[in-house]
Amino acid sequence: MGDIKGFMKYDRQDYKKDEIVRRVKNFKEFTHLPAPKELKDQGARCMDCGVPFCQSGCPIGNIIPDWNDLVYRDRWEEAIERLHKTNNFPEFTGRVCPAPCENACVLGINAPAVTIKNIELAVVERAYDEGWIKPNKPKHRTGMKVAVIGSGPAGLACADELNKKGHKVTVYEKNELIGGLLTLGIPDFKLEKWVVSRRVERMQEEGIVFKTKAHVGVNIKVKELRDKYDSIVLCGGAEAGRELPVPGRELKGVYQAMYYLPQQNLRNNKYSPTTFMAEYAENILQVKPPSLEEVSAQGKHVVVLGGGDTGSDCVGTATRQGALSVHQFELMPQPPQARSSDNPWPNWAFILRTSSSHEEGCTRDYSIMTKHLSGENGQLKKLHAVRLQWVKDPASGQMKMSEVEGSGFEMDCDLLLLAMGFTGPVKKGMVEELGVALDARGNVAADANKMTSVPGVFTAGDMTRGQSLVVWAINEGRTAAQGVHNYLTVLKGA
Repeated sequence: MGDIKGFMKYDRQDYKKDEIVRRVKNFKEFTHLPAPKELKDQGARCMDCGVPFCQSGCPIGNIIPDWNDLVYRDRWEEAIERLHKTNNFPEFTGRVCPAPCENACVLGINAPAVTIKNIELAVVERAYDEGWIKPNKPKHRTGMKVAVIGSGPAGLACADELNKKGHKVTVYEKNELIGGLLTLGIPDFKLEKWVVSRRVERMQEEGIVFKTKAHVGVNIKVKELRDKYDSIVLCGGAEAGRELPVPGRELKGVYQAMYYLPQQNLRNNKYSPTTFMAEYAENILQVKPPSLEEVSAQGKHVVVLGGGDTGSDCVGTATRQGALSVHQFELMPQPPQARSSDNPWPNWAFILRTSSSHEEGCTRDYSIMTKHLSGENGQLKKLHAVRLQWVKDPASGQMKMSEVEGSGFEMDCDLLLLAMGFTGPVKKGMVEELGVALDARGNVAADANKMTSVPGVFTAGDMTRGQSLVVWAINEGRTAAQGVHNYLTVLKGA
């Protein structure tokens, strides 16, 4: 490394954030990267550690020490070249990845880890500013055609890799905007949508074709794609949200998080949510759309069920919409402040994390189970819950819960958002028509090359892996692309 004592000379410096009172008044991104000199110092903190555990912590195997050192040496153009070798979209991961690489940083054993995520974002944004990221069309075409169904991070990564290998790629997206959860799920204050559009425009210039409002299995027949393309890749995500089976679930005011969040993203970007609502009703809920309506937290007491990233996104969105109060309840116990003895470095640290949305105002509580909901005239008014006690079963080692006697309580609740995870892909339509096998969890089953039980049909991302991170989706997409390329090369002679 350039400065072998850098980790002793410089303290960790995170990006700067706008003041809370300012940032909650809009849906814009509110973080600002350090100055170039400060970023150089942060790059110098990367140790000559011998074994770069950060790379094993990164799902896509980013060559992190290399570009940290290149930033320290002010060789930024080389840094983006090194970064793009493993990561198709560092502008996405640099904004929304929870940075498992930093959890595995050797410096992080006894000091604040290197600001890997910030340096990654700084590298790619400078590359755009300097004009280093240009359309790079493949030098030859194989004559093979591939359909990628779904334009989330897995679908985009798969399409990008296949196009680089010379295959002609068409991406089918059922919504009117490209990007999947990047565009519809992640709030603008974490990832503004021009960031996605900027990358998609480059991909179009490189020869990838995007088709929107193209719902395979609904308005486009699966057989049509099977006849037209040499291979198909399923990247439709895990859209079936986990339900809350309690009395009162039918009341107006109870919604899945992924019905709530996309509406605000569409409004922010000058689109009406009406089309999305109808699509969601008919193909996710499998009901006719007239019963659905636009949702806002303005002037309401909001409760979010689920303590993960999706729940946090609901909190930040509700705050910006003008909620009277926001509570976030989690079924599991509160995580510890520091690693427990059975959660050693360099594994992901299961600790209490406070997101920017939590900082903005939210009451978090743990070991809470909703028992039923009540309302007036069909409208949700109150949530009724009980506190839980969790004890580890000495025989199985699993945590078991029991209700704390006399702990029942109720609270005002006009809007209840379900952010409790997802149970897998929607089966109706494309998945059923293709007849692909499912695994024990209800996801699309695939082999090591990401091929499904149907020859020539591959899958990637949450559709096969289950609900996961953007960086894992990129990894899945890249793996599937290599599997498709091998298939076309060996069996089709590409």
